[in-house]
Amino acid sequence: MKSNLSRQNIYLIAISTFLLIFVLIFSFAILIPEGQSYRNKRTEVKKELLELEQVSELHKKTSQTLEKLHKENANTIRAFGNSFAIDRFQKTNQKFFSSLEVSKIAQVTNEDGFSVYEVNTTSAISSPQNFYDFLDSINKSDWVIAVNFPIEFKRENNNIKSSFTMKVYNNSKESNSTKSE
Repeated sequence: MKSNLSRQNIYLIAISTFLLIFVLIFSFAILIPEGQSYRNKRTEVKKELLELEQVSELHKKTSQTLEKLHKENANTIRAFGNSFAIDRFQKTNQKFFSSLEVSKIAQVTNEDGFSVYEVNTTSAISSPQNFYDFLDSINKSDWVIAVNFPIEFKRENNNIKSSFTMKVYNNSKESNSTKSE
């Protein structure tokens, strides 16, 4: 029995069968495992993008808060960089006192990256209101100053003699890495 298939048809069926087997082997051996790997990686990328969005949003909020705080506290930040000068302090605050004496600056230990100086002052004022005006003035001054308690007031003739200690905070230069940026 002779088949009615021509040689071309047999070649065509053989090549088609070979290509079908090749495509099936390629699909099951390479494409399907790589597809699962692709889906896993796509899921990981979606998780990472979600984390990136969350971190970006947190960075944006933190940056806005930092900028707001920087604007609100610009004077204080600038004041930390100023070194304390007794002469300038006396000239600035002499108007609140009839006499103002500031003793020599004694270096105290560094506290959290700040150089702290202790300044002893003795002053004669005409009324307690002058002292309160002085306290308001140092809050707006070029230095960060903490007045230590107790503050002693003694009456002498028509004046009130006050004596107190204050700490002047100064940002130490070696710990300030952001100032140069």
